[in-house]
This record gives sequence, structure tokens and C-alpha cells, in this order.
Amino acid sequence: RHLPSRTFRSYLPRSHRTYSCVHCRAHLARHEELISKSFQGSHGRAYLFNSVVNVDCGPAEQRLLLTGLHSVADIFCQSCKTTLGWKYEQAFESSQKYKEGKFIIEMSHMVKENGWD
Repeated sequence: RHLPSRTFRSYLPRSHRTYSCVHCRAHLARHEELISKSFQGSHGRAYLFNSVVNVDCGPAEQRLLLTGLHSVADIFCQSCKTTLGWKYEQAFESSQKYKEGKFIIEMSHMVKENGWD
């Protein structure tokens, strides 16, 4: 039986260092979109990105995170539907406002590709 090949909505340029879904290799983000490597996800270390591709957002909900109360929406890989992290919709403390509209992806769901040596 022949399985259809996977197509992603967005392909990132091969010349750029990228992060991809470890489960299905869908492109997720360019290295240039990385803001911080010092975040904590639900299941370990996570990276904060300015923008990502090939993800869908779930409904926003309020969660009490390590840095206070935030409104966040889980993000899922469009290809394999794995929960990757979340998007910060709203931060309720002024010191956390910089996170609004940004994305957390847990390291356990990402792989680095294209020219990291």
C-alpha cells in the first residue's frame, strides 16, 4: 500500500539553520526567530520563538506558569498533531508583556537541521 507523501504548508529555506518537528520533520522555525533558550516547558527545557510555521493553535486558556498568570494556547504540529508547546496570548504582569504573541516549543519535540556545525 502506498502512503501519500507529507506536504507542509511552509518550507523554510535550506540555506538557513532551522528547527523541525522531531516526530515528522515538518519545519517549525528559523534559528533567526529564536529569542531565548532559557525557558521551561511542561516536560522540560523549551525555546522561545518570535514566529513559527506549520503549527495550529488550540483554544486560549489561563494558566499559572512559573512567571505568573498567562493566557496561552497549546500549539500542535500541523503534520503529525503532536503538542509542541504553546503560544502566549496575554501576559497579566507588565514584566511579562514581551512574551505576548510569542511561541514556546519544548526541546524534546525539536531537531536542528541544515548547517549547525
